[in-house]
Formats: sequence, C-alpha cells, structure tokens
Amino acid sequence: MPHAAETQVTPAVERYVLAMSTGDEDGLRAAFHANASVMGNYQGAVEWLSLDAYVAEVIGASLPPNNNPKWSVTSIDITDDAASVKMEDEFGSMRFTNYLSLLRIAGEWKIVSKLYHPST
Repeated sequence: MPHAAETQVTPAVERYVLAMSTGDEDGLRAAFHANASVMGNYQGAVEWLSLDAYVAEVIGASLPPNNNPKWSVTSIDITDDAASVKMEDEFGSMRFTNYLSLLRIAGEWKIVSKLYHPST
C-alpha cells in the first residue's frame, strides 16, 4: 500500500506531465517552484534552465496538445517534506528519464529541480 505522501506526490507529478504535454503555461508554472532549475545534457551540450526559460522552450516547441501522454513513475523516495521521483515521460516524439526533486511548501508539493536525460 502506498505511503500517504506518495498519494500526494504522484498527482503533483501528473499535473506537471499533463501541463507539459498540453502546452499549459499556467499549469507548468503551478507545478514548479518559481526558483526551480531544469538541467540535462541535450544534443551534446549541458542545458541549465530557469523556470522561465524552460516554460518558454515547452511553449515554443508548438507541439500539438497530447491529452494522454505516456508516463510512468519508477521510484519515489520521501522524507517528511522532501521527495525524489524518478520517472519517464514523452515530449513530442522524444522520451526522457527525469529525476524530480519536490518540496512540500505550505502543504503543496512543488518541483524544485528537474534533471533529465533523453532516452533512446
């Protein structure tokens, strides 16, 4: 049976995935803390983005909305108000493995960092 916090963390991750896959700018901003960072190696270069830059990339991709994205959570580790989630998702035709760090702030789970790796 899932830990009570897992039942709160997983919907926060789902909100992020749905906002990203449908190009929902407000939803993306709501899923992340305003000072969040997004980083990974993309096309042979390190990409280290602020939330604003990440949202601009997602929206700028101009992909058709995907209301039923493929995604899965591989692992969740929670200690009090801190959580780490390993998950896989898709963005357009690309698949990614993501390591999300979440912090519960005022009772709400927010992504504070996203480390990604494009999958093949």
